Amino acid sequence: MEPDQTMTDRRRQTRSKIYRHIYHAKGFCSRQSLARDLGLSLPTVYHNLSRLMEDGLVRDSGELQSTGGRKASGLSIVSDARVAVGISVTRTCLRMAAADLLLNELACWEADSKPIVRFSDLGAPLARMLEEFLDRFSIDRDRLLGVGIALPAVISPDSRRVIAAPTLPLEDASLEGLTDSIPYPVFVENDATCGGYAEWFLQSTHRDIAYLSLENGVGGAILLGSAPHNGENRRGAEFGHMCVEPGGLRCSCGRQGCLEAYCSPRRIRDMTGGTPEEFFARVEQHDQDCELLWEHMLRHLAIGVHNIRMTLDCDVVLGGFLSEFLGPYLPRLREYVSAINPFEQSAGYLRLSTLRRHTVSLGVALHFIVDFLEHI
Repeated sequence: MEPDQTMTDRRRQTRSKIYRHIYHAKGFCSRQSLARDLGLSLPTVYHNLSRLMEDGLVRDSGELQSTGGRKASGLSIVSDARVAVGISVTRTCLRMAAADLLLNELACWEADSKPIVRFSDLGAPLARMLEEFLDRFSIDRDRLLGVGIALPAVISPDSRRVIAAPTLPLEDASLEGLTDSIPYPVFVENDATCGGYAEWFLQSTHRDIAYLSLENGVGGAILLGSAPHNGENRRGAEFGHMCVEPGGLRCSCGRQGCLEAYCSPRRIRDMTGGTPEEFFARVEQHDQDCELLWEHMLRHLAIGVHNIRMTLDCDVVLGGFLSEFLGPYLPRLREYVSAINPFEQSAGYLRLSTLRRHTVSLGVALHFIVDFLEHI
């Protein structure tokens, strides 16, 4: 490598190191603390910050903190300097969300979707809806890092085919044509994997987690270290198809007794003819039929959570749009889980996700944010 190129790479690495330190800082961050924490000289810090500020990536936060002499000015990233968009595809609707670099939701939009026969049929309409979304919420295309698409599907290792997607329903379907009409960088991933990674990314401890997604389909993700564990066939964490009731209800996969058959929001619609919002309102009003159905769902959900805990021995996080309604019932669910756990008397390891409804859309957008952080 040429000396000039080596020097340029070192400068880029230093600038990247400074930016990421500010990005991940939990407390007050100043020029002085940057120099101290990163082992850099103050002139080096000032020079690189000047470049980052010129590029619109870092700003003075306006905070001041005494360092024993003159008060130091705080620093923060410009969170909306870049934007990523995530699209969650389900059988009945498309959910779009735009996120800034801190994964704050800038805009969201839901639209009805027709049944998918071939992904190529979805490509052009999806691209048009994306452009309408960007226009409607005045999202600057020059700042757009890319567009993530999350599917409720097992995707082949080369990301070219869907191996199985029972809730769409599709099997062994080519992804060709899905992304061709989108003029931005595109990433396609399993929906629950995206949701789980977003949840892991946002937690301060970065502990290992198992993420259980309660959408129309029930899926999951396993985050060990800092990466999803997908398994040899990319079917890791298909929690929705563990059996919780042998010979029980028929699942969308064609088998009987799957967790998805018992705990999907789709079951609420099929059994009551109403929305989850209407169902939980009736539960609160002590409607006997709704209370009995919800108790049945909670008992089977407890079995699923217990199986995950026994297998992976890590925190279990409940996400997906059903988790929006679980807050008042979390203590009862923890009781049910504890009652069948031979090793633990409490289930403090079980918690609800941070993002809830738009976890999947924001999670697939996160791919581009992480890529930006890694290559800035």
